[in-house]
Amino acid sequence: MSSPVLGDVGMRTARVWCQLSPSSSGEPVTLSVLDSAFQRILVLPMTDLDLGNCFEVEITGLEPGVEYGYYIGTPAGKAISDTLKFNTQPLWQYRTDPPELNFLIGSCTYVNEPAYDRPGKPYGGGYGIFETMASEAYDAMIWLGDNIYLREVDFSSLSGFVHRYTHARSIPEMQPLLAKGAHYAIWDDHDFGPNDCDGSWLHADWSLKAFNAFWPNPESGLPSAPNLNVSQFLYGDVEFFLLDNRSHRVNHTMGPDRRQILGKEQREWLVHALRNSRAPFKMVAIGGQMVSDAAIYENFAQFPEERDWLFEQIDELGIRGVIFLTGDRHNSELSRIKLPGGNWVYDITVSPLTSGSYDHEHEPNTNRESGTMVGVRNYGVLKVTGPRKERSLEVTVKNATGEALWSRTIRAHKGYDLE
Repeated sequence: MSSPVLGDVGMRTARVWCQLSPSSSGEPVTLSVLDSAFQRILVLPMTDLDLGNCFEVEITGLEPGVEYGYYIGTPAGKAISDTLKFNTQPLWQYRTDPPELNFLIGSCTYVNEPAYDRPGKPYGGGYGIFETMASEAYDAMIWLGDNIYLREVDFSSLSGFVHRYTHARSIPEMQPLLAKGAHYAIWDDHDFGPNDCDGSWLHADWSLKAFNAFWPNPESGLPSAPNLNVSQFLYGDVEFFLLDNRSHRVNHTMGPDRRQILGKEQREWLVHALRNSRAPFKMVAIGGQMVSDAAIYENFAQFPEERDWLFEQIDELGIRGVIFLTGDRHNSELSRIKLPGGNWVYDITVSPLTSGSYDHEHEPNTNRESGTMVGVRNYGVLKVTGPRKERSLEVTVKNATGEALWSRTIRAHKGYDLE
């Protein structure tokens, strides 16, 4: 139905996803793994995820820092996909400096389907941005929510969720991007349910089942909250925390005693995990803006009690290098705040990929870095370089044709200030 997708990849393991056409339903499918000489070394049965004819497999027993090939096929060895490549993460710890790392980020992918879209001007477009992104050199893509836009016709059935994922995932322009690098994702309201929905959405079980069927993420959930769509992973020396901003959300209009985005279990886990992380850059991926102080729409500033608690904890515990990766807003900007103890906290908002775009320069975000507001379709590039104790993060936002619109560098060894 679309390109196979490489999901979570480590030093010894990797996840691979695929979706077969309905006519293939019931047929077994295998993953063949090839060595550097393109000789088949493993043949693994793929697990039917029992939704949308999606399949997934975790490859084990791999070696660090090795390029492998793979293809989807039949038990008899007949290939039914292109042969693709992936690299396991290298074992660099205590041996060398960490490797150079390159990531893509973006959010808000609206793919038109006129029969079910609102009448009038199409809201989506510019799908060629995915081909531009595929031309970049990147290790992984982080999809920052609103990766699909559920329509009214989809909300009333799990099959509606499957249709929406299948329709968005299968456009031709997206295939080169899906076929290259590893892919990780979080959700926001449009992947979860209706616009601006919260934990009161009745079919959160459908949301999670569909998300897990289409994204080969690391295992999700917390011991105290197993249904939370939350996870973390280490890529090189950069640690990513994938948050759920919907399941425990209570609308801000419910008042100061109730409103929340993360909820007690998730926010306490996050603070503990950040405190224990040794990564120079701790990337916290969540759908809505966290550092902007414009208390509008679904920004974290609409939840001042939880926002103040989180920032106070980061400050009091001396947690350095926290960088939120956010989407949702249909514009891009860099926000930052210096906490009383001297720590900088950043928010890299990158949106939209193919949805409608807006210039929000007029919004009263006093934490916005001057010159970073982007009101056209765009994507972000994160480049991490330098010796182990002198790591730098270069952030670049590019338009749909790959033209750099702005770039800033954060240096861990220079107090995490901007250059």
